[in-house]
Amino acid sequence: MTKASRTGPYICGIDAALDVVSGKWKGLVLWELHTHGIRRFAELRRALRGVSEKMLTQHLRQMEEDGLVHRTVHAEVPPRVEYSLTASGVALNEALGPLGEWGRDRIRRSGLEVVTDPDSAVEPVGGR
Repeated sequence: MTKASRTGPYICGIDAALDVVSGKWKGLVLWELHTHGIRRFAELRRALRGVSEKMLTQHLRQMEEDGLVHRTVHAEVPPRVEYSLTASGVALNEALGPLGEWGRDRIRRSGLEVVTDPDSAVEPVGGR
């Protein structure tokens, strides 16, 4: 999906917001970068257990196009690429806070399983 395909028309603000965060991994990328600040691609991939290299690359590119993620390439051999949240990405992550609270309530109400691996970006019940 390219940026051009995520330009509306939209029915409402929620429609426009969900268009930007659609995809299984984008919310977790936001959480991981919010928690750790700057992450290299390999660090993100390790933290997001189950994501393929192709899918993570695709999501990071979309998030960069949408102004949520900043990509910094360091001129080294081998090249070092780091990702961090932009101000817009931080704002979106904060806006997702109430959704995270709703999700934690759902986990508690339904007795759902939560990943407790400290190396995983999947939040514990007390997280975002």
